[in-house]
Amino acid sequence: MTLTLQSTKTLHNDVEMPRLGLGVYKMTNSDEAINAMTTALKVGYRAIDTASLYGNEKEVGESVRASGLKREDIFVTTKVWNADQGYDQTLRAFETSLKNLGFEYLDLYLTHWAVKETFTETYRAIERLYDEKLIRATGVSNHHQHHLEKIFAKANIKPMVNQIELSPRLTQLDLRTFCADNQIAVTSWSPLARGGLLDEVSLVQMGSKYGKTPAQVIVRWHLQHDLTVIPKSVTPERIASNADVFDFELSADDMKQIDSLNLNQRTGADPDNFNFNF
Repeated sequence: MTLTLQSTKTLHNDVEMPRLGLGVYKMTNSDEAINAMTTALKVGYRAIDTASLYGNEKEVGESVRASGLKREDIFVTTKVWNADQGYDQTLRAFETSLKNLGFEYLDLYLTHWAVKETFTETYRAIERLYDEKLIRATGVSNHHQHHLEKIFAKANIKPMVNQIELSPRLTQLDLRTFCADNQIAVTSWSPLARGGLLDEVSLVQMGSKYGKTPAQVIVRWHLQHDLTVIPKSVTPERIASNADVFDFELSADDMKQIDSLNLNQRTGADPDNFNFNF
């Protein structure tokens, strides 16, 4: 698979989604957030992933407008928070996010977590936003197979994206396979297991072989598994480093070795056991 920083994945409605983006979770300092996003766009990133919970949608909008790039050349994702879910509430939450961003449309809008009582109605509202051309693609986040199947039972169009926690410690192969079978692109959040894999001996050794850091090896692993990936950093050097993964390719044996690091180990919550009121 020949990839570049500008490579995209074609969603099932033919929208092109960048394979590598910047995650902006916990970027709560406004100046730091804008600096990180501005750096990423200068480096060549063309996707930013935020959420209403993150409290930095305004900074995302400012960074996009300050970049000098065309709005249509930057793929922006945000998410509806749990307390704002439900059909009417989601439509109102979307209006707030759009106002915060200062945009006329969004590229991708996601249900943040599958709140048991409301997630199917939340997705129905997302479908309406899609029908009204206010978003270019529909999606969900932190949805297991059984959540997706409940959405399928009511939906007119399947989600185009499922954003889930995914790393070499949590490979989620069964869910990835189900999504692939249903033409749902998978985006990996916490792709580096919140830094917990950076001292893994096998990855350090593998990085030495390719002249890369363990983080770069992991990002490349995601990309070679046909995943879209959103590593998070506020450090300009790391933002650039995380994108410097297109001049090498992991061998099939190395991919299998990284796969074998799976422990079904999460750094975040299991979607079936989540404190939805935090």
